[in-house]
Amino acid sequence: MKKIKRGIQKVKMIAYKETSHQPIDNLWSFCGAFIGIAAIGLIQQYFYHLDREDQLFLIGAFGASSVLLFSASNSPLAQPRNTLFGGILSAIVGVLTYKVFYMEEHIWLSPALSVALAILVMQYTKTLHPPGGAIALIANIGSDEIKEMGFFYVFNPIFTGLMVLLVVALLFNNISKNRIYPYRNVEIRKLKYFEKLFLWNIKN
Repeated sequence: MKKIKRGIQKVKMIAYKETSHQPIDNLWSFCGAFIGIAAIGLIQQYFYHLDREDQLFLIGAFGASSVLLFSASNSPLAQPRNTLFGGILSAIVGVLTYKVFYMEEHIWLSPALSVALAILVMQYTKTLHPPGGAIALIANIGSDEIKEMGFFYVFNPIFTGLMVLLVVALLFNNISKNRIYPYRNVEIRKLKYFEKLFLWNIKN
């Protein structure tokens, strides 16, 4: 019984250590994600009719991108190149797959193929961004409105939405003394806010 209790304590300690963050960093994650998604929603509100069946700009994949951009901003999968090009390439793959392979009698084919091909394309182009799989999938299983958009889906909502999230990530992640975005292997605490913003073009 004692061994079991010790085992549980160790698991709790390891889990807490792996998931704990500085409270101030959690606050910036909250603010960044909130403002990023809210900004995309405002674009939907002011430039598109709200009586549409689908909130075209607020796709689920942007929620997943927000998790990476604002709570794991040092991850290679969250860097601007991966986020933007991984999303765009996945959208193109998703639309192409739907146009070429969609069949009502085999409705599973194009969704499965779109995700698998999107992963393959991102791997070969070194732009792996996990929400890309969802972006490709949505092009195949989304509402009729999304499917009818065709390649316009690549521009709106994908390109526009990802650019909004990237700008917000750039502005908010660099406020924290513990972060720099895009990530660079430098002494972060020695840098001022504007130094971080314009350090993106400096190699490690």
